[in-house]
Amino acid sequence: MAKKKDAEKAKPAVKADDSGIKVVARNRRARHDYELLEKVEAGLVLTGTEVKSLRNGKANLEDAYAEVDRGEVWLLGCDIPEYVQANRMNHAPKRPRKLLLHRREINKLGIKAGEKGLTLVPLSLYFRKGIAKVELCIARGRKTFDKREALKQQEARRDIDRAMRRR
Repeated sequence: MAKKKDAEKAKPAVKADDSGIKVVARNRRARHDYELLEKVEAGLVLTGTEVKSLRNGKANLEDAYAEVDRGEVWLLGCDIPEYVQANRMNHAPKRPRKLLLHRREINKLGIKAGEKGLTLVPLSLYFRKGIAKVELCIARGRKTFDKREALKQQEARRDIDRAMRRR
């Protein structure tokens, strides 16, 4: 009986959707602050305690960004908190993490990110078939008046959808 109760408590914090993707963290602010141009999926080089912490559903992408440096792509500012059960073998929460991409994708991202006003922003961190992935996007920063305009367009779209549902 005690084993059954323990098994019920040990449910994963990350839920899978119908496509087999378990989303750990989303950068919702990026969709507001940036105009998203092109998306790319990349793998992550992680340590064991980082994977365990991600499987518990703990990560933060709010201040994260990616950078191309000497032919490698790095994820900077991503906060994966320490795994509580790992004692001295734990990882540094905000360490730079290497992203895994094909050479031609890295070159393409390096050229695009080098253009004026463009940056690499992580949108989400998730598991696909048990492997940790990050969705990167080439993005252009929005000005405040652009953000207001985008909000107005969203509200107009919602109003139109509501009116269509009523009829």
